[in-house]
Amino acid sequence: MASTSWTLPGLLLRDLTVDVPLDHEAPTADGGPRLSVFARVATAPGGEDRPYLVYLQGGPGSEAPRPAAVPANPSWLERALRDFQVVMLDQRGTGGSAPIGLDVPLSAGAIHGAGTLREATDTQRAAYLTHFRADAIVEDAEAVRRALGVETWSLLGQSFGGFCTLRYLSAHAGSVASALFTGGLPAIGVELDEVYRTTWEGMIRRSEQFYARFDGDREKVRRLVDLADAGRLVLPDGSVVSRDRVRTLGHLLGAAGGPERLHYLLDLDPTSPAFVHDLAASLPFGGRNPLYAVIHESCWADGGATRWAADRTMPEQVCEDPTLLAGEHVHRSLFDEDPDLAPWKGAADLLAEHEWPRLYDEEALRSADVRAAAAVYFDDAYVPRELSLATAALLPQITCWVTSEYEHNGLRASGDGVLDHLLGIVSGARIA
Repeated sequence: MASTSWTLPGLLLRDLTVDVPLDHEAPTADGGPRLSVFARVATAPGGEDRPYLVYLQGGPGSEAPRPAAVPANPSWLERALRDFQVVMLDQRGTGGSAPIGLDVPLSAGAIHGAGTLREATDTQRAAYLTHFRADAIVEDAEAVRRALGVETWSLLGQSFGGFCTLRYLSAHAGSVASALFTGGLPAIGVELDEVYRTTWEGMIRRSEQFYARFDGDREKVRRLVDLADAGRLVLPDGSVVSRDRVRTLGHLLGAAGGPERLHYLLDLDPTSPAFVHDLAASLPFGGRNPLYAVIHESCWADGGATRWAADRTMPEQVCEDPTLLAGEHVHRSLFDEDPDLAPWKGAADLLAEHEWPRLYDEEALRSADVRAAAAVYFDDAYVPRELSLATAALLPQITCWVTSEYEHNGLRASGDGVLDHLLGIVSGARIA
C-alpha cells in the first residue's frame, strides 16, 4: 500500500493506493492483471483512534466525494467524523481507481493486444467491464481494509453504494461492524422486468405531480419533443437530442430541489444559449462517467441478462405520451445520439446479453449478525420502497426508517439529519 498524508482546515487526510487483481474470482499464478484502487481517509484532529466508516458512493460509475472543510463537503461529513474516520473509496472504474475511458492506459495484460479501451474490440471492452460490478468493488474494499490493518469497519451505502453494502453483508459480514443504507436496498429474488415496471409506474406518478404543480410545463416539454422530432434540439457539442433523451430529464424529479431545477430549465427560451447549455448539464448520462450508462442495468441484475430492461418494460402509456418522463432508465438509443457514448454501443449491447452471476446469497444475509439501519424513502423514484422492505426482511438485525421527509438524495440534502438518525438507530439511542 502506498500512502501520503496532507491537511485541510480541521481535517487530516490520508491518500491510499492499493493494488488488486482485475478479476478477484480467477487470479492467475503470477497474480494476473492488476488495478490500482484509491481511497482517501478523512480524520478529525484528535480522532486518529476512532473506528473506520467506509462511504460507498451512488452510481455506478461515480467517484467518491472530495472532502472540504468549510463548508463541510459532503454535508454529512462533520457528523460522521465525530464518531469515525471516514474512508472515501473510489469504486473501481472511477476517480483514482483505474478510471474507465477510451484513452486511459490499461494495466499490463488487462486486455491482450490493447493498451487502451479505444484499441480494444467491442468484445474485449465488454469482457473487461464485467469486472466492475458490486462484487468486485466489495473485494477491493476488503483489500483496503486489510491494508489498513483493521478487523472490522462500518459501511455507509448511498443508492448503488447500498447495493455494494448488501453484497458486503452477503460475502464478508464478518468484516462489518455496522451497516447503514440510504435509499439503497436492492431487490432480491425479483425479476428485473418487475423492478423496471415498478420504477416506470413511479415516474408516471411523478410526472403527473410535476405538471399539476407547475401549470404550463407539460406544454413546454411537448414543445421540446416537437423540436427534438424536427432535429432542432441541438446541444453545444453538436449532438441532436431525441425525444427519448428529453424524457431522461425526469431523473431530476427524484431528488430534493430537482422539480424546481427542471421548472427553471423549462422557463428558458429553448433556442437560447442558456437553455442548450443548461440542458446539456441536466442530462443524466454522458461521457464524463461512461460506466453510469454502460453498466447501469447490470447493477440490478442478481443473476441473468438485462436485455435493455428499461426499454422493454416501458409502458404503452409512456410510449404514447412523450411528456411522461423517465428516471434512471437507460435507453439503447442514447448510444446512437450521444457522441461520447457512441463508442461504447457495441460493448453495451454485448453486456445487455451477458449472463451475470448472482450478487446476493439469501442464506448468508439471514445469518449476517450485523447491526444495520436503513433510510427507506417512501416514494423513492429509483429504488422502490416495497422491494427494499422485502429485502430488509432477510436481515436479522436491521431497522428500517421509512420516511416521506426526504427524497432519494436525502443523505446529502438533509445535512447531518439522515446520518445522525441512522447512527442513533444502530447505537440503540433512537427508534425508527
